[in-house]
Amino acid sequence: MDDRPMRVAALYRFAPVADPAGLRDHLEALCGADVRGTILVAHEGVNGTIAGPEEAIERVLAGLRAVSGFADPDVKYSTASAMPFHRLKVRVKPEIVTLGLPDLDPAANAGTYVTPRDWNALIADPDTVVIDTRNDYEGEVGAFAGAVQPNTRSFRDFPDWFRHEGRALLDRPGGRPKVAMYCTGGIRCEKATAFLKAEGIADVFHLQGGVLRYLETVPEADSLWRGECFVFDERVAVGHGLVQGVHALCRGCRMPISPEGRASVHYVEGVCCERCHDSRTPDQRAAALERDRQVRIAEARGTAHIGARQTRTGA
Repeated sequence: MDDRPMRVAALYRFAPVADPAGLRDHLEALCGADVRGTILVAHEGVNGTIAGPEEAIERVLAGLRAVSGFADPDVKYSTASAMPFHRLKVRVKPEIVTLGLPDLDPAANAGTYVTPRDWNALIADPDTVVIDTRNDYEGEVGAFAGAVQPNTRSFRDFPDWFRHEGRALLDRPGGRPKVAMYCTGGIRCEKATAFLKAEGIADVFHLQGGVLRYLETVPEADSLWRGECFVFDERVAVGHGLVQGVHALCRGCRMPISPEGRASVHYVEGVCCERCHDSRTPDQRAAALERDRQVRIAEARGTAHIGARQTRTGA
């Protein structure tokens, strides 16, 4: 593998795919030997994160854009000092982001995009209900002021939450309010809007590019975001301007930990935190300590290892 810095592309697009297996084979061929990562293909579209030399990533994206319906995928770029993935996996799945409702059609029935520039006005409107479609631990790290937190453990839980609790939030005198939904990068809230429309909710909006694009483009002085945004890489969380935040990651439960959490007597770096301390067995603790020791040895030697920190370069 090339020892140059790697370009990382997180991408998705909801678009009808008549032959997911055929598109999988096409993308796998485009990636070749110099691109690694994971791409999911389903009848509803494509979602994935890949890394490789810049020219190789552009080759894959150009090939995807040439496919009918995929001329304008949502792509966010970052870089890694070394290849952050072990292998390439291109898989056909029932859904590209799992809501448990593969018959939804987000490509045709998603809500209305709202740009970061126009988002503040929408969510400041008293006739708007703002719903966070992310998981409970993500909402604990940061959220938009006044947003409803479903506190779901996974995205699959969102339909059940809405049907049993969320719908009641919209039953107001004078008619149903507008609904504005958001997530980290845009894919979950886009699919969630298609679900709400299928449930009969008409005025549904979602933040284009998700929280990451909002934090990247909206000045902090004008921002309605509070806290940091959890991200699914070694940065753990970012703030305005996508500057790396103060949260760390527990290697035991893979949950974010604030500076206050790291002050707990139950926090052991590389092993466990307050959340998972009581559930870790002695063997798990020993294995985690050894893994942490090996990582520190590799870092001291300047050896590249999987999980190298990524630095965002654009969206």
